Amino acid sequence: MDHRTTEVARAVHGVLLPGFTGTEPPAWLVEAARDGLAGVVLFGHNTPDVATTATLTSRLRALSPGLLVATDEEGGDVSRLEAATGSSLPGAAALGLVDDELLTEAAGEALGRLLAATGVDLDLAPVLDVDAPGNPVIGVRAFGSSPGLVARHGVAFARGLHRGGAGACAKHFPGHGATTVDSHLELPVVEATLEELRRRDLAPFAAVLEPDVDGGPGLDALMTAHVVVPALGPAPASLEPAAVALARELGFDGPVITDALDMRAVSDGADVGEVAVRAVEAGADLLCLGTTAGRDDEKLFRSALDALVAAVHGGRIGLDRLAASAARTARTVAAIRDRQERAGARPGTAAARAALEALGEVGARVARRAVRAAGRELRPLSGAPDVVDLRLRLDHAAGRTAQHVQTAVAARWPGTAPHPALDDDGFAGLLARLARTDPQARPLVVVTREPLPGTTERVRLEALAASRPDLVVVHTGVPTEAERWFAGLPGGMPAVVLACGTGRANATAAVDLLAGTQGGPA
Repeated sequence: MDHRTTEVARAVHGVLLPGFTGTEPPAWLVEAARDGLAGVVLFGHNTPDVATTATLTSRLRALSPGLLVATDEEGGDVSRLEAATGSSLPGAAALGLVDDELLTEAAGEALGRLLAATGVDLDLAPVLDVDAPGNPVIGVRAFGSSPGLVARHGVAFARGLHRGGAGACAKHFPGHGATTVDSHLELPVVEATLEELRRRDLAPFAAVLEPDVDGGPGLDALMTAHVVVPALGPAPASLEPAAVALARELGFDGPVITDALDMRAVSDGADVGEVAVRAVEAGADLLCLGTTAGRDDEKLFRSALDALVAAVHGGRIGLDRLAASAARTARTVAAIRDRQERAGARPGTAAARAALEALGEVGARVARRAVRAAGRELRPLSGAPDVVDLRLRLDHAAGRTAQHVQTAVAARWPGTAPHPALDDDGFAGLLARLARTDPQARPLVVVTREPLPGTTERVRLEALAASRPDLVVVHTGVPTEAERWFAGLPGGMPAVVLACGTGRANATAAVDLLAGTQGGPA
């Protein structure tokens, strides 16, 4: 049976939000767009530069004017539109640390203008998780560890996105902050009572759901988390009916989007098709199928499509249920396009480049105010340093472990010697070479993210600090944990630059501090 010609297949297309490989719509995506596909999610391999992105989205809109184009553009560590160069905008941790709501709104507005200028409708941001120490996947992606702080800046960021002409999708409902494992790799559990959940995790979502200052919705979409909250039910929130019911109880009537269904928290050992069916049964309106880099994107899409068609024919899912989801998405797309018109957004290469330049100006202001020194007195580097990367864990949300600090240091000091993360034997050899026996030895800069006691990152940092007490740390992880993490090192807390993340804007400001050239707050 040719699913594309059936009413059922068209209805199923209306809840699918796939990714695809490359900068041109592949043939299967062209067919799907013409058969009622809800939308697409763009990843870094789709968006090598803003001009290419604007051209791609123009072609997508030509295929289907109502197609929703979404992307994860948080700024800082997680960037798609600037994946190749690093984000011009420091992430949420930097904004939360500065704690200037007007600046956060300005950052959101500048980002919204870039999204609109590149033809992206919906930003899968802001992150409204309330971060807890040691969280391996949220960290600097959150505005902070206080529900009130996250709520205030989440509202400001979403308002800014709206004024710039973009849609806002808050994540990861009902809260991914109090987790100790990465849902890209395994299934986290949030052990909290419903009362604790409402007080801590849900408070920012409730705040952003309030109407925007222009009278429109405060939020356009909501992304569910792949976390189990036993107080709600036994399934991950993306597959748990009680989680979507809770969002509706809070007053949200827009589309609920799943986090990527290829993540191991829900897909490990399971067929993505069955996971897709369970997500729709739980109340999801849009199914994010995940990144397709290095895999058969058409196969992933058709697995979900075929399973959902079979579920309709088998009576598990009704056509009226799919129609209701499609209607929510259509209303949201119409509202975002109207917002783009009111903001004067005209997607195109020239507009995208101008918006990118403006974003860089705002990002530099944020970075200058957020990135700061702590610990021992920070003295300008005397020359090209050795730069040792102690970060051993891949940043799955970002899709890489960014090297923007190393790049910025090398640009400032030609002859810089970067040392990537090594195995135990390799690090032992490096440690022996870096021991300071020569008073003319290079300065030593160490890049950290999670030097928690007991971790390999911490053990290696302690070894370096013992042999090189003159080292300088550029810490790309959560800034508020720095004193607790670094104070116990041999010789006390070294000079530490708190970069608040590893985006390009963060790295540039950090290097300005290392060079002693950073200006005052802007």
